[in-house]
Amino acid sequence: MRIGKDLVAAAATPVVLGILAEGDSYGYAILQRIAELSDGELQWSDGMLYPLLHRLERLGHVESEWKQSDAGRPRKHYRLSAQGAAALADQRRQWAVVDGVLGKVWDGRPGGPGERFALGGA
Repeated sequence: MRIGKDLVAAAATPVVLGILAEGDSYGYAILQRIAELSDGELQWSDGMLYPLLHRLERLGHVESEWKQSDAGRPRKHYRLSAQGAAALADQRRQWAVVDGVLGKVWDGRPGGPGERFALGGA
């Protein structure tokens, strides 16, 4: 399945902040985690991830530092800042509303069309 660019872009910030809430990480590991969490459905490129990380760093949501890797070369590690944790909490609230609306529209959750039709409404 191909996931549209608009949906990927909309979900990018909360996905990255959520991964960093699990603990510090570096670019390649973040890309691997995204692929793992999506069962391979989301395959982000470096060109998508690094500009987002740099923007989140400029906003103060993410902090970074260079660390030596086991392989010997330094890697830039990213961590969620206190401000980033607050932004993630806000993103979670927003996405919960979107999820609720979609659930009502698509799945017939209470208040959605499935309920109306079950009750004899139009």
